[in-house]
Amino acid sequence: MSRTVLLVTHTGREEARHVAKEAVHRLREAGIAVRVMSDEQAELDIDGLVGADGDVVEEGDPQAANGCELVVVLGGDGTILRGAEVARPSGTPILGVNLGHVGFLAESERDDLGYTVDHIVRRSYAVEERMTVDVVVRQNGRIIAEGWALNDVSVEKASRERMLDLVAEIDGRALSRWGCDGVVMATPTGSTAYAFSAGGPVVWPDLEALLMVPISAHALFARPMVVSPSSSLAVTVQPSTPGAVLWCDGRRAVELPAGARVEVRRGARPVRLARLHEAPFTDRLVAKFALPVEGWRGART
Repeated sequence: MSRTVLLVTHTGREEARHVAKEAVHRLREAGIAVRVMSDEQAELDIDGLVGADGDVVEEGDPQAANGCELVVVLGGDGTILRGAEVARPSGTPILGVNLGHVGFLAESERDDLGYTVDHIVRRSYAVEERMTVDVVVRQNGRIIAEGWALNDVSVEKASRERMLDLVAEIDGRALSRWGCDGVVMATPTGSTAYAFSAGGPVVWPDLEALLMVPISAHALFARPMVVSPSSSLAVTVQPSTPGAVLWCDGRRAVELPAGARVEVRRGARPVRLARLHEAPFTDRLVAKFALPVEGWRGART
């Protein structure tokens, strides 16, 4: 049975285009077919490399990753989140090669491309599931939008000059009313993304939980909260507050009318990440954030 991987690339970066071409060469030499996105094919200049064993799929096609062993993403965390959109419908694992800055979701760096391809060829990788969140937006009890996110769902102000007036709710009970710039509702995977920038805690990804982190809230009680993965979170935009917007993973936006209610729960379908390393999450945290650990000597026996 032939093997196929789907390649998702940040084609706006010259380095990414070079790495993509090299990756296609290496994978094809190993007998692995490469599938690409139609809008990336011409920019990658790989027409002669994606042949009868591979194919081209359209952006937004829910079956784009069907039959693929992996979705290999070349880029930063934003590109990996895009890869998650492609991979999630089929449950195909994502393997990210970081070409961005922090690249928290990536598993390897550009200089490790040969190492990464070797592991793909040998199927020498583990797959872990990351919880997602599902979001429903209601207006007067009627559903007006639905979505999902791997990292976070945020309700934010659309214009700089106005604060949002929001009522936060957990498990069907009112928590507090905030005048704020917004609220982030995140997964443990997203705790190192927007929620982290907003002052939220770092949550180890093997802990299942939901986070609610207010952004610049003018309130006596406006602390980040970590709740059960079975909890439900909700934010209601008050009638006096126009100009709110909902973002899913910072990629998909929905304008929120005054009075809209945003409900967030644990996602019904996880995203699967391929891992090449068994290193503890602490080591990833230290490496990605360049944390100072000089002087550490480990446990003394």
